[in-house]
Amino acid sequence: MENQKASESMEKEKSKNYPQNPGVAPEREEQAGVIYEMLIEKGYFDEQQLKYAKRVHSKLTGNQTLVQVLQELKYITPQQLRETLSVSRVNIKLGALLVELGLISAQALSTAIGLQKGSAVKKSLGEVLVENGHIEERSLMEVLSFQLGLTYCELDIAHMDPSLLRKIPSTWYALHQFLPVSRTGGHVRVAFVDPLNPESLEAAEKIFGKVRQVLCSKSQFSEILKILENEAVQLKSGNSDEKSAVGVVKGLIEEAWNSGASDVHIEPMRDRIRVRLRLDGVLVHYKDLPLQIGPAITSRLKVMAKADIAERRRHQDGRIQYEDPLTRATLDMRVSFYVTVWGEKTVLRLLGRKGLILRINEIGMYPKMLERFKFDALDIPFGVILVTGPTGSGKTTTLYSAINYLEGMETSIITVEDPVEYIVDGIAQCSIDPKINLTFEESLKHVVRQDPDIIVIGEIRDRFSAETCIQASLTGHKVISTFHTEDSIGGLIRLLNMNIEAFLISSTVVCVVAQRLLRKVCPKCSEDYTPLPEDLRRLGYGPNDTKGLKFKMGRGCSQCRHTGYSGRVGVFELLVLNEPVKDAILNKKTSYDIRRISTETSGLVTLLEDGIMKAANGLTSLQEIFRSLPRVMKPRPVRELRRLLGTE
Repeated sequence: MENQKASESMEKEKSKNYPQNPGVAPEREEQAGVIYEMLIEKGYFDEQQLKYAKRVHSKLTGNQTLVQVLQELKYITPQQLRETLSVSRVNIKLGALLVELGLISAQALSTAIGLQKGSAVKKSLGEVLVENGHIEERSLMEVLSFQLGLTYCELDIAHMDPSLLRKIPSTWYALHQFLPVSRTGGHVRVAFVDPLNPESLEAAEKIFGKVRQVLCSKSQFSEILKILENEAVQLKSGNSDEKSAVGVVKGLIEEAWNSGASDVHIEPMRDRIRVRLRLDGVLVHYKDLPLQIGPAITSRLKVMAKADIAERRRHQDGRIQYEDPLTRATLDMRVSFYVTVWGEKTVLRLLGRKGLILRINEIGMYPKMLERFKFDALDIPFGVILVTGPTGSGKTTTLYSAINYLEGMETSIITVEDPVEYIVDGIAQCSIDPKINLTFEESLKHVVRQDPDIIVIGEIRDRFSAETCIQASLTGHKVISTFHTEDSIGGLIRLLNMNIEAFLISSTVVCVVAQRLLRKVCPKCSEDYTPLPEDLRRLGYGPNDTKGLKFKMGRGCSQCRHTGYSGRVGVFELLVLNEPVKDAILNKKTSYDIRRISTETSGLVTLLEDGIMKAANGLTSLQEIFRSLPRVMKPRPVRELRRLLGTE
């Protein structure tokens, strides 16, 4: 971002000034003192309250800043802080200001400084932070506006004065890095990428006379510039939005495909179109687009998904088959259009992106759990096997790994799915299409007439599909399906709530697998991590319970986009219904009682316990466990878990 060149002296932080050595905190606190003086002058709190907040802050073991402590003590609100900082220029180094406001961590700042020094191309600190995903560009620009004492302007060509924009060629704007926004009184409001560049200011004043400088982001500047550069061609074709939309949609799909994203969110907002990608299960900001191109993008996607482009008042769904022009590989996408107050939000779900089916040994189960899953569930000739978890937890991958294990010349497997996510030779797969009355209900009626050994139902979604699973099992079939529940016990309770008789559940369901996907610690930048006392307290462990365990935490590198995580690992909870568990279901015991009986008699290891073991082996982090796994009971000692899972 060239708009930060003028503040390079404020951005070139030396590594000794930041939290990798004891000298960091005092210098940053001294710089941040300017903020507290401004807040005291405003009358939000006094010196005594500030001293108290500092005492509280000194006793914290986490990464909270003093500003965050002041907010938690209700001395100031985020709005008051923002208004105070926007009044006048804040003379604090950019890095220190970002850390103090809690927008980045001290570790992220230290990493960015190292990258900045090691880069062959000269970049500002802000540019490095944005490129490596430590902060959104929008947030950075707001803080830069505090630092430079200028207003930050969100560029939207729909709200810019066209007569000013067309006054000079777009090449001139590209050369001097500014754009006129509007005329107010005797001044022209001009947005600068680098507002302190004297040459840019001189060029703007030469054209527009008196100017009022505002700050803009380089990405938004580039987007507007592209529109201006293509204007002549667009006017000739008469379908400018459509042509732009085709390129934007193509670029989004290819970026999602190449980056390994599972979903693309295209969200209309008050002043822009926000695009986010779900990478390793977490939404990451990708880019912002001009508001005016939103309807054209939605129309383009509706055409591709064979949806009704004229209907904008109702939600719609569709599917897209996209072929990569270079590799000729086909990407299957499920598309959802959802009507919001700002327009239609579109979400693309990328299905079967890699087209690879994991073997049952590769899904991430520990040895003893995997052995029990195969011997006590998959190898049983009949019964219902349920794979449960929320959306995006890897249920379909586990489902297909089980199918891959069971598939053979002597076995007839038939599926009913919505939609088919992996194509497998040798099994009969049916993809639901309600438009031609090929529904779940219709397909399930015909499945049993196909002489199957194994029936795979993509998802149990209502009482009808649940009863079909039960009835097929009673007639000697093996049935495998997925279910949206919190854990394995929740799958049984959900069936009871669907008014499925308890005796039918206990006599047909042989196994319930609950699972989640946690982000893996990046192997390239992982380092040893000592759990904090509050981490152990949240787990229910004492300091001696984790001695000898090697927990890991990713520092952040280019391979993992500086998140500290790369890829995902499965965490599982396997419930095999033995006689005590079946009796508990028949007697309609509570979920607590069923879980207790399962752990005591069937060797159940909970999701939390399996996650702890994967963290103890350095595969994931404790923070991922706290973020993603339910905590329904106190975990057992690690030594006992090792015995149960076969990792000793």
